[in-house]
Amino acid sequence: MPEVSAHSATVSTPDGQVKLNWAGVTDTGRRREINQDAFFAEYPLFIVADGMGGHIGGEIASASTVARMQAIATGAKITPKVIDKALALAVKDIASHPETTDEGTGTTLTGVYLDTSGSEPHWVTMNIGDSRVYVLRDGAIVQITTDHSVVQELIAAGRLSPEEAESHPYGNVITRAVGPTEGATPDYVRLDVIDGDRFVICSDGLTKELTDYGIRHFLEENADPADAVRAMLAAALENGGRDNVTVIVLDVADERSRAASDD
Repeated sequence: MPEVSAHSATVSTPDGQVKLNWAGVTDTGRRREINQDAFFAEYPLFIVADGMGGHIGGEIASASTVARMQAIATGAKITPKVIDKALALAVKDIASHPETTDEGTGTTLTGVYLDTSGSEPHWVTMNIGDSRVYVLRDGAIVQITTDHSVVQELIAAGRLSPEEAESHPYGNVITRAVGPTEGATPDYVRLDVIDGDRFVICSDGLTKELTDYGIRHFLEENADPADAVRAMLAAALENGGRDNVTVIVLDVADERSRAASDD
């Protein structure tokens, strides 16, 4: 089991504080020789990338994309325009390794960032591919992102049920990626900052082995984000660990709403 440590940040807003606690982990799994996943988890940006491609192509793609995203996290405010520019640079980085990358090389990218530029802070989720962002809110777990995959398109068209999708032969085929042959733009979703929310950001190595119910179970059983990611990783490995597994758990404590409720 890789080492897991929890981190925290306190965000000051005009009307109070928002406290964040998070932990992340990545593991090669039981069947793969190398780990082509990568992640970055530091306020205000929390992302996962799942690389694909022969030899080390996928590893280059995910690492290059995360490095470009990490660079914007430490600079000026993050916006979709800034992200799109960073991804364009990541595409060039990936293409600069022709000896190890080809048309099949690329990476997913999914995650959230906290936007504090307006009068009210809010979350923005981003997604390319089939890695996912979930939120546990009021006891219900909801997938915020929509997979860019052949299977998801078949489900949306009514030609496949979610149950049939679990064993579909094209289950690993995605329809959008960050790679040398295309310039991909993420889908963005804006979310309010809600006290008690728990985000899960993960590669499909987790969702291949755990159902949404299973993810909710481990969140409810583990109040500490480091314990939660350890438990989910252990379960994914026990259930087969067929792919690289990466998971971030991010907890939100909105002291603004707590203060308002006390008044």
